[in-house]
Amino acid sequence: MKLQQLRYLCEVVRQGLSMSAAAEALHTSQPGISKQLRLLEEELGVDILVRNGKRVVAITEPGKALVAIAQRMLRDAENLKRLGEDFRNDARGRLTIATTHTQARYALPETVRQFSRLYPEVRLSLHQGNPQQIAEQVISGEADFCIATEALTLYDELITLPCYEWNHCAICPPGHPLLKARRVSLETLAHYPVVTYDLAFSGRSKISEAFEQHGLALNVVLTAIDADVIKTYVELGLGIGIVAHMAFDPRRDRGLRALDLSHLFPASVSRLGIRRGAYLRRYMYDFIALFVPRLTRPEIEAALATGAEDRD
Repeated sequence: MKLQQLRYLCEVVRQGLSMSAAAEALHTSQPGISKQLRLLEEELGVDILVRNGKRVVAITEPGKALVAIAQRMLRDAENLKRLGEDFRNDARGRLTIATTHTQARYALPETVRQFSRLYPEVRLSLHQGNPQQIAEQVISGEADFCIATEALTLYDELITLPCYEWNHCAICPPGHPLLKARRVSLETLAHYPVVTYDLAFSGRSKISEAFEQHGLALNVVLTAIDADVIKTYVELGLGIGIVAHMAFDPRRDRGLRALDLSHLFPASVSRLGIRRGAYLRRYMYDFIALFVPRLTRPEIEAALATGAEDRD
């Protein structure tokens, strides 16, 4: 049995049982993957995959159990590799962070700047996507950890730790009637067309729930995954915007005004997601410390070791 065979098996499963997609992802040939998986089946004496001609159509029950073990073995092999790298050169390597646009654009820049100065030999990559996409990247090993507000606690494969709280604000052009309100209410917002986040992003569910609880209709005329896109269409007069307060910068957004909405919607919590059982290199802990100073290495190690976490 070889780790390569287990890697092939896990990738075939990850690619929806497509041999060709797995071959492309692993930069190898489809016949090569097929041959190695048949050799693995012969060695174990059980069928792993259900085939219909050349196509894989299902995975057997023994195969499902094998995949779970193979995934753990591959994770442990990666952890051993990282351990060795830490002792050879703890200031060189790679760090991949999967996150949403709002986090990448507004929450992370200062941390990235400081980290790059501390670790100039670490190649840092930011992968942007929706919460589901970035969670799956960490689970699959494509990213080291993820940062988002929505959905991360839904994945049992992740340990999630709270980073910070934030609130929403309304944005509109100068002179907009909304700016005359002393204290913005849900009833007032319901009178205007709204441009805001897609339902998968940045606390949008809390906005919708607040209107529903008060029996009010939220007149959403456009949704986007990007706060900068929302601001563009607000400036064009399409409607008022509801965005994360961190996404408004009065120095840059001179054509807009912001109104605090923290009294209308519950605070949202951005969280850090790490794959259970992962081995983090020293510079990874240092990145987290720069981003969330109160998250200490012992606290993170304890969460990874025990599976205990703060889900509040």
